[in-house]
Formats: sequence, C-alpha cells, structure tokens
Amino acid sequence: MSTLIIPAAGRRLNPHTSLRETASHTFSMAWRALKKMQRNPEQFFDVVIQPLLFTAMFTYIFGGAIAGDVKSYLPTIITGILVQTSLTACMATGTQMREDMEKGVFDRFRSLPMARIAPLAGPMTADLLRYGIAATLTIITGLLMGYRPGGGFVGVAAGWTLVVIAGWSLSWIFAWLGTVLRTAQAVQGAGMMIMFPLTFLSNAFVPADTLPGWLQAFVKANPVSLVINAIRDLMNDGALTRNVAWALLGCAVIVAIFAPLAVRSYNRKV
Repeated sequence: MSTLIIPAAGRRLNPHTSLRETASHTFSMAWRALKKMQRNPEQFFDVVIQPLLFTAMFTYIFGGAIAGDVKSYLPTIITGILVQTSLTACMATGTQMREDMEKGVFDRFRSLPMARIAPLAGPMTADLLRYGIAATLTIITGLLMGYRPGGGFVGVAAGWTLVVIAGWSLSWIFAWLGTVLRTAQAVQGAGMMIMFPLTFLSNAFVPADTLPGWLQAFVKANPVSLVINAIRDLMNDGALTRNVAWALLGCAVIVAIFAPLAVRSYNRKV
C-alpha cells in the first residue's frame, strides 16, 4: 500500500537549486515584472517625467548662482541628476514588493520549487530597464541643453552603465525595507527619508569644498558622492580613475550586505 505525501503549505518543494536554475527562475520573475510594467505603464512615470523636469528645473535655477551660467553648470548637474533619478527609481522597488506581499503573491511563489532569491531578484532585474530609461533621458536632455561630455561616446556609455549598476545595487536597500516594513506607505516614507539625505547631502548639486568642514566629511563618505565622482570622471573626462573602482566596490558591498538581509527577511515573512 503506497502513501501519498503532500508537502505542507508554504514549504518549498525543492529546497536546493543550482546556479543555473536560480538564474532561470530569476529571469522568469523578471519577465513577469516586465509584463506587469507593460500592463501598468504608469510605473514609468517617475523615470520618464522626473529626469526631464529635474534636469531643466535644477539647471536653470542653480546654474547662474553656482557656476555663473547654465552651460558651465551642466557637467555638474547632469551627472548629479543621473544618480538622483536612479535612486528615486529604485525606491519604487521596495514599494512594489511590499504591495505584492500584502496581496499574497509571494505566498504563492513560496509553494513553488523556486530559488528563494528569485522573487526578489527577478523584479529588480526587470527594473534595470527603468534605470536605463531614466539615465538615457537625462543625458539626452542635457545634450539638448548644451552639455558636451569630454569623455565622448565611450565615456558616456561607461557612465550610463555605472548609473544602472549603482541603481540596481541601491535597490537592494529598498527591497530589504519592503520585506521589513508592514505597508507600502511605510516603505515609501522610509525611502524618502533615505533618499533626500543621500542625494542632497552629496556633491550632486554643489561642489563639496563650498560646504562647511563638518558637512564635507559626510559628503565625501556618502556612497552617492562616490558614484557621482566616478561618473564625472568617465563622462566629463573620459578617465578610468580610482573613483570608478571605489564606486564599484561600494556597490558590491551594498549588495553583499542587503541582499542576504532581504532574502532572510523575505523567508521569515512569507
């Protein structure tokens, strides 16, 4: 007489997955996220409208006061806006994740023979498209306003790539918040509290040497400043400097810290 064994609710059918299977599951979840974006085009509003609005607004407001004229300010503001828009875009990652958890979507994923990291890494992989759109529109807007990057096409392409990498790595922070906090509104509020200090207490809009000494120390240690310095070296000068290495190292450290935290918290909540 044979016995039918039914897995307990919520228990993974296959607790061990290979690297190849993990990648396959992640891309499947990324495809799901892309289809979701296709059906909800309003998810692109922040990466389509914000780069155009912020680039024009900050350039014309601060250009004359900080650099003397708009054209001289463009090499500073364009690189700063690139990082700001990617940071704003990745904040939506945690909000969307929390909404899916509230709807019970992740509970269904939990019962499938799927890699534990796939439901988290999949949507974040799909969000690479959003970061790319935001960075592209910011650069195009800057070119139309008179920005002429000294790094040429190669430098701009390298800077664009670094922006996308930085956005993806920083999104793990918001993914972790999405698994820790109880509501999407709480994730959005906490994200704003993180985004504003990181963005405005950096060298995105003004040179760091114009700030008080005590503030300069924070600005120089700010990971956003490290990324901005690297992007300016690539796009404005076409130089592969130590700043680029520091920025990539910082992105790797963020992923190494917050990816395990997000996965662990996700496993506890669903």
